[in-house]
Amino acid sequence: MQDLSATLTTLPRPRLRLRGLLREILDTAILIGAIYALVNLASVRFIVEGPSMQPNFYTGQVLVVSRLHYLLGSPQRGDIVVFNPPNQPADEPPYIKRVIGVPGDEVEIRDTLVYVNGVQLDEPYINEPCRSSMCPDGRWQLGEDEYFVMGDNRNHSSDSRRFGTITTSEIIGEALIRYWPPADWGLVNRLAYPEDVP
Repeated sequence: MQDLSATLTTLPRPRLRLRGLLREILDTAILIGAIYALVNLASVRFIVEGPSMQPNFYTGQVLVVSRLHYLLGSPQRGDIVVFNPPNQPADEPPYIKRVIGVPGDEVEIRDTLVYVNGVQLDEPYINEPCRSSMCPDGRWQLGEDEYFVMGDNRNHSSDSRRFGTITTSEIIGEALIRYWPPADWGLVNRLAYPEDVP
């Protein structure tokens, strides 16, 4: 018994392999950095400013905007997109609006109502009926790579009615997730327009 305890006390303590530990820490740091870089390449954060998308988005809300969606496909009617407004200074912050018309569509405003290809849109998402001074009659025939966008708060929105159509190169991405403030957390609902809009 005495010999066994003497043997146990003379055995060397296992050493931490410092080189192996450092390697593990370095590998973990590289992996975290790579994931962070991929997430930032694939998405951006956008802070809502102004009332143009009320009642669906409010100033101060923070959104995750996917850059990937439009690399793999094209914007659809009803999508919420973040884009750089055309013919604006470089320091102008991006805008957020809803896609109303896609390439080939005819968008018309008649008696303050919106029509796409002759079909009146049912728009339960708008804040209030548009005033005639803000929604004068007009018609836009969209060409190749042209999108017509409008804010949900029509009486307080600068959109395609004012600056015209936007192109794919101006679109940053599609709003997917609202994550701040925590009480507003959730997915951004995509709106499917009725099938009778050709």
